Amino acid sequence: MPANTGHDYEERLGADREGRALLEHLVERYPHSSSTAWRERIEDGRVLVDGRSVRADHVVQRGQVVVWRRPAWDEPEAPLGFAILYKDAELLAVAKPAGLPTLPGAGFLARTLLGLVRAYDPQASPVHRLGRFTSGLVVCARTGRARAELSRQWAARTVRKRYRALAAGEPAQDELRIDVPIGPVPHAVLGAVHAASPSGRPASTRVTVVARRPGAFLCDVEIVTGRPHQVRIHLAAAGHPLVGDPLYGAGGIPLPGTRALPGDPGYRLHAAEVTFSRPGSGGLLTLACAPPSELR
Repeated sequence: MPANTGHDYEERLGADREGRALLEHLVERYPHSSSTAWRERIEDGRVLVDGRSVRADHVVQRGQVVVWRRPAWDEPEAPLGFAILYKDAELLAVAKPAGLPTLPGAGFLARTLLGLVRAYDPQASPVHRLGRFTSGLVVCARTGRARAELSRQWAARTVRKRYRALAAGEPAQDELRIDVPIGPVPHAVLGAVHAASPSGRPASTRVTVVARRPGAFLCDVEIVTGRPHQVRIHLAAAGHPLVGDPLYGAGGIPLPGTRALPGDPGYRLHAAEVTFSRPGSGGLLTLACAPPSELR
């Protein structure tokens, strides 16, 4: 797949940006690039303020629109396909492969599930996201009404979500309830990542052992809340991190000395089923996606 076509990143400035130099604003707000890199982009005319090129020392004002016109770039490799599981006038449910990001970010733009789905149906958009190396079911809305209704259900936590995972250890019981708060903790590379934290937000997970293997077990995981990386964090917090997880260890916190990122591969996790109210009719709809062979 060739380089993408580039992208215009747009931001409308708030009151907290008032009176700052453009270069200062960009370096503070977007530290992924150095001051030198931002200065070069400004001087090349690739950063616009209200549609015009300005100097690096230009003082920005509240309400102005800053646009970075990023040129085309080669994205990291990712699987470029998905399977259609369900389709009607308002909904599209697809199976996302492990390794494909759901939404743009971290160098990905076209090589995302959003990009692939939009190429198939320009009106469709995922209403939730899976981690890059989590496979399985993603629900997309094909109309504005469906998008609004499903977004409300996800926000209200009325959607039932079941995952299949391969976790380490030998649990004493076949049913586990994990209620460990999740919040930001220090991370060597990112500064902070979500993990088990006494000061975090409430989170609840139910785990059912499906099959036991030497030193590991398959389990179905139902998340009551929807915190970032909740399945990985909660199973690790219970002493059963996902097999191969490079980031989360026992206790639900980053492994000592690790520089692994949340999007790094290694773990086995699959979004197997969702149940929600069908937009318009209100009747319950359950959609399922068979797990890959190693999780059966």
